Amino acid sequence: MSSLSSMLVKRFINTTKYLFFKRGRPINEYRNAMEKFCAMVKTPEGVTYTPTDCAGIRGEYVEPANLDNDNLILYFHGGGYAMGSIDSHRPLAGRISLASGTKLLLIDYRLAPENPFPAGLEDTVKVYKWLINEQGYSSDKIIFGGDSAGGGLTIASMLKLRDENFALPKAGICLSPWLDLEATGDSATSKASEDPMIDLQSVKEWALMYAPKEQLTNPLVSPIYADLSGLPPLYMQVGTAELLLDDSTRLAEKAKKAGVQVELEVWEEMIHVWQAFGNYIPESKPAIEKIGNYIRSTFSLGSVAA
Repeated sequence: MSSLSSMLVKRFINTTKYLFFKRGRPINEYRNAMEKFCAMVKTPEGVTYTPTDCAGIRGEYVEPANLDNDNLILYFHGGGYAMGSIDSHRPLAGRISLASGTKLLLIDYRLAPENPFPAGLEDTVKVYKWLINEQGYSSDKIIFGGDSAGGGLTIASMLKLRDENFALPKAGICLSPWLDLEATGDSATSKASEDPMIDLQSVKEWALMYAPKEQLTNPLVSPIYADLSGLPPLYMQVGTAELLLDDSTRLAEKAKKAGVQVELEVWEEMIHVWQAFGNYIPESKPAIEKIGNYIRSTFSLGSVAA
């Protein structure tokens, strides 16, 4: 991203944050603000969205017109564990589905503060087991994916499944994942002036909202503290203009030492979950293409249909 483009994007985000995310609002107002913010990005054409009930949890199948396989991406939205929804992440999910030619399932896991840890994690694991036990999927036909808090849930879900000796998904995809709720990485302070999306105070507030009665060093809350051995391959994208940059770099290093196959891409000047910004950030397109290529390669598929 050019310096001019970077400046304009950050100015746009800071302006919309001021309009939508003023501090001190009730949680429902924050949620409504995020929905409005995400609605500025158009849903792509060539995708069908079908609501479904996933063992009592609201879900939505995202099916691209170029679908050419019977695999599935189980996607967990971001939003600090307290915001976000199927509605907010429909455009991002649609683009990932199109880029990979693969069906995707978005779910509305329970949110904090009404439903703190481990409610959201219980829901993600429940849906996965429902897919395996009741919908006929095998574990090697499913890839987990998620952005920000959803990226944290991607890792935490695999850790919980591993500890239960349940079959693990084929791989996990993490976009700007939130993996250290204590915010101990150097980037939590060194990137403060560069990150237009989130700030350290907000990170700490959302962390306590999600896990008010739990140690933030619990590996299922902050996967950065986990023993990562035995996890499936991981693909991660993170930007250099992110408070959470070190969450990704530290987990990738730790995972590699544990024998986990990891592919980490660090994108220069990119902001938190830039992949979701569509045409507002040109680099979102090649990032989504890379995600699609990773999915198809992991499932041993050829090039995506035109």
